[in-house]
Amino acid sequence: MTTATPRDDLARRIAGEITLSDDPGATLRKWRTDFDISQTTLADQLDVSSSVISDYESGRRESPGIGVIRRMVEALLDIDEARGGGRIRRYARVISAGFENDIVQDLQEYPTTIPLETLYEAMGATEVVRGDHSRISGHTVINSIEAITRLSSEEFYRLYGQSTSRALVFTGITRGESPLVAMRVVNPTPNAVVLHGVTETELWEHAPALATIDGFSLAVSNRDLEAMIDDIRRLL
Repeated sequence: MTTATPRDDLARRIAGEITLSDDPGATLRKWRTDFDISQTTLADQLDVSSSVISDYESGRRESPGIGVIRRMVEALLDIDEARGGGRIRRYARVISAGFENDIVQDLQEYPTTIPLETLYEAMGATEVVRGDHSRISGHTVINSIEAITRLSSEEFYRLYGQSTSRALVFTGITRGESPLVAMRVVNPTPNAVVLHGVTETELWEHAPALATIDGFSLAVSNRDLEAMIDDIRRLL
């Protein structure tokens, strides 16, 4: 029996999501931009004009059939592999850690530790509390609502990947109560927590005190999410 590769798994996931979507064009666009592939590059790979891709994504052209979707997905993956396979490897890391992409949006291990300030700069983050550690060896970007409502405490710990010397970045934040309360029951804590989607003035008033008690750095960022994730991936 042949074991499915991460590429095979990812191809099935993308194709299934596009096929079942209420707006297949928008879903195709989401995956294309996640792979950082332009309409022109995808069109060249498929040997069609870029207007064909644009028409599918905008809904001006009838939703593609499964055969067209399969070709588009394979083209995305072929382009990624030609570039070194970064997106396919990222997907494999998330799946190997036992999570779905709607919970973990990015999980990276760095080849060497980096200063927290380097991550903050890439994220456009503002530090609110300085913790006990000034360097990290990786990051995990997490959909806060999905993680907190669906993960057990044991599963939550696996968000650390290979090391707790990392930053946990929670997205979809409005004030920050839930992630900070969750950190109280997770032991050990990460080196840093970054709350995305909230400014320092909007932050839950008790958040800095809880971070101080547990000894981790706390920062906030309100940058565009996709652009922020793209920038922190470039830290590798």
